[in-house]
Amino acid sequence: MEVAGDKYRSILNEEAKSTQWRHGGPPIFDKVNKLFEEGRTKVEWPKGSIEETVQNAVKSWEMELSHKTSLNDFKTINPEKFKLIVNGRKDLSGEETLQLGSYNALLKNSLPKEFQYYRADEETFKSSHDAFRSAFPRGFAWEVISVFSGPPVVAYKFRHWGYFEGPFQGHAPTGEMVEFYGIGIMKVDEFMRAEDVEIYYDPAELFAGLLKGPVLNAIAETQQNKSADTSSSHHCPFSE
Repeated sequence: MEVAGDKYRSILNEEAKSTQWRHGGPPIFDKVNKLFEEGRTKVEWPKGSIEETVQNAVKSWEMELSHKTSLNDFKTINPEKFKLIVNGRKDLSGEETLQLGSYNALLKNSLPKEFQYYRADEETFKSSHDAFRSAFPRGFAWEVISVFSGPPVVAYKFRHWGYFEGPFQGHAPTGEMVEFYGIGIMKVDEFMRAEDVEIYYDPAELFAGLLKGPVLNAIAETQQNKSADTSSSHHCPFSE
């Protein structure tokens, strides 16, 4: 199978024919790349700069996590040492992160269920990705805002954004941009493979936009009531 190239995820140009893809073949990022290029807040980072290197490394890692099914095919992490820590929670191994999926891994929390914006424990890899693909049909773009330190411990600030143009878990889309900012700390080996990744961000920034849309059931009920009222007002009194 011929593998599509991608200027932000160059490892796609080097994939082996034996790579195990979740959806049968390598992904194509044309839509989210367009969103990224049109909406990034920073000019294009100089080729070979630490900012460009970190940005492309994280994009490539997210690609592998979302689209590959075997850690043995990953080029962006050291499978034996990899750990993911989000907002100071218990670390996840590479295999645990792969099983959960990127959304569930990043959104998992220990709040009482009634206070959870999103219940990662009740979602599967597929359902979580389906939910966010539905909400962001043009993709969910990611950019590096700044890099504070270089390898082997890379600290950086990032921005994640998309346009809420599809339904999200019962909420109608608003068409507005939804974005959040965060900090990442990534320990890498001599091959720039991630060993430890720590992510810190406020999930409320994300869900404030996604839960802003009215509840779809309430919209349907309102429309039904309006339809019933209209029908009643046009009803001929002499037909009864």
